[in-house]
Amino acid sequence: MTELVLRPLADAFMQVGVYVAVMVAFFGWLRWRYGDRITDGLTSRPRLGPLVGALLGVSPGCGGAIVLMPLYARGKVSFGTVVAALAATMGDSSWVVLAWNPGFALRLHALLFAVGLVTGYVVDALGIDPARAPRRRRPALVGGAAAAPSAAGPARVPAGVAAASASPPAAASADAAPSTPQYAGPPQYARPARLLAALRPPVPGTTAFWGLTTPAFLVSVPVVFQLVDPAALTGALGGVDPYLALGVLGTLTAGLIFAAGRGRLADDTLETAQSRSIRQTLRHSAHEASFVTVWVAVAYVGWQVLTVTTGFDGSQLAVTGLLGVLVGAAIGLVPGCAVQIVFTGLYVSGGLPLPTLVANAISQDGDALIPLAALRRHSAALATVITTVPAAVVGAAVLVLHG
Repeated sequence: MTELVLRPLADAFMQVGVYVAVMVAFFGWLRWRYGDRITDGLTSRPRLGPLVGALLGVSPGCGGAIVLMPLYARGKVSFGTVVAALAATMGDSSWVVLAWNPGFALRLHALLFAVGLVTGYVVDALGIDPARAPRRRRPALVGGAAAAPSAAGPARVPAGVAAASASPPAAASADAAPSTPQYAGPPQYARPARLLAALRPPVPGTTAFWGLTTPAFLVSVPVVFQLVDPAALTGALGGVDPYLALGVLGTLTAGLIFAAGRGRLADDTLETAQSRSIRQTLRHSAHEASFVTVWVAVAYVGWQVLTVTTGFDGSQLAVTGLLGVLVGAAIGLVPGCAVQIVFTGLYVSGGLPLPTLVANAISQDGDALIPLAALRRHSAALATVITTVPAAVVGAAVLVLHG
């Protein structure tokens, strides 16, 4: 029971959850502390957008890339900035390779940064941006009917209507829902209090989450990075395994917060993108980390049960050669981190070759694609397709060089 269920539950929180919480809280604090000053800097220097996007995306976890998605929806950053972040990010599977081999992880993330940087600048240079594509102009309506030119000349349109039709809203989104207005500040997106309450976990749950995360982080770092023997910690605490105990409790707490938020991502709306207090920042960070932790736990437990009951260890997959590169890039299209974490775990366990891992790492978008899809679904679909192109190209290049 311990190795089949409890250990994977503990690993989900101790190997991923605590690091995601710290990263998201850090970026949330930056947004709360400095507000729009950082994004205003990006707006005034748009050429730096893909560079900043690649830097945020390559940071371990999903927090850096997630920060950019509401900013893109608000017109603060370019589409190339978003693509750079998505191509550079390895999501929460970063923690898997970091824990396994920090030196290898550093080299892999340097490659991801370079690919994200180049891809982002290429996208901006080509002018690709579905959210800024111009709408097709519709004929002006006069008395409920479309105005059509006659033999005597163009139909006359009242001055008020002509002025309105001649000046379409700036930066109209081609893929936003008709009911979604252009961003003009938080009041425009005010929603009923009960809907916002559904998105916000209770404060006691948040308090318990951070109360567990703090000691869990202090235990996780030396254990995950093999600086301390877990048995030594267990012996020092009279037979209690702090890694297992804190990990299981942390995952269960994350599950409660996940359920309280009805399975919603904490940063999937513009209302939750801008924290107005440190308390709100911690609540959103706990919700975000809980979302990731729950799905990681599902992946870990599912993989453990599958392995124990069937003997499947991933080596049966056809993931070698060029086919393996294409498989890795295709699996990267799956949104979220759970599948990608399992896939990266196959490499660590020896079930995947390096080119397949590289293709998957570039193609995958982590949890950042989820809020982007909620805000700009066409942009999200195009972005995830775009990142598969350098994934296949670079993966094939690594195959040639590595082979």
